[in-house]
Amino acid sequence: MIVILVPGFWLGASSWRDVEPVLTAAGHTVRALTLPGLESASADRTGIGVREHIAAVVAAVDAEREPVALVGHSGGGPIAYAAVDARPDRVARIVFVDAGPLVSGASVNDALPAVGGDAPLPDWSFFEEADLTGLTAELRERMRAEAVPEPAAVTREPIELSDERRRAVPATVICSAMPAAQVRDLIAAGHPYVRELAAMRDVDLVDLPTGHWPQFTRPADLGAAIVAALRS
Repeated sequence: MIVILVPGFWLGASSWRDVEPVLTAAGHTVRALTLPGLESASADRTGIGVREHIAAVVAAVDAEREPVALVGHSGGGPIAYAAVDARPDRVARIVFVDAGPLVSGASVNDALPAVGGDAPLPDWSFFEEADLTGLTAELRERMRAEAVPEPAAVTREPIELSDERRRAVPATVICSAMPAAQVRDLIAAGHPYVRELAAMRDVDLVDLPTGHWPQFTRPADLGAAIVAALRS
């Protein structure tokens, strides 16, 4: 299967480099994306918002002759889901990596601090301790060296969804910083954070205990979890 990897905020295609070999060894063809404005710290991010990022993922789907699997990490998860909304007949499965879908009209994370039109990777103290599990000093240094400021509009603009068929596309949520049991409890309680996830018709929750960036902290295990999801 063709697997399109959508990175989370501040990251590009290189963030998947330790995950890709597991997918290719399982026979999958991998397309790791770098979304507009994330090419380098000096890239022009003027006019880049969430619609441009969704359009880039949709273009990657359209470039393939056969249905694809979409894998979205963190903030890339809602963007990948918006691409499912745009092309529900072209996506065979979506895999959320410590992420989930948003309801129409929600923004990905408007709490991130911005400097002008950029939302740079915050200090580590900004994140919850659970997010940082397994992220050693060496991995933090590597991630920060690779990090590129996110276009602030991507974090703040609402994602608009319109095609109910998106909810019929099978999904897997790989739960790392937040355990699957906690996600199930939120669904049972009707929490707004998981309202769209609760509306999806075919969802598997899979635990991968680590922090928010398993592509750095447990890449081989993340690759194996994605491969297992694609067998479903």
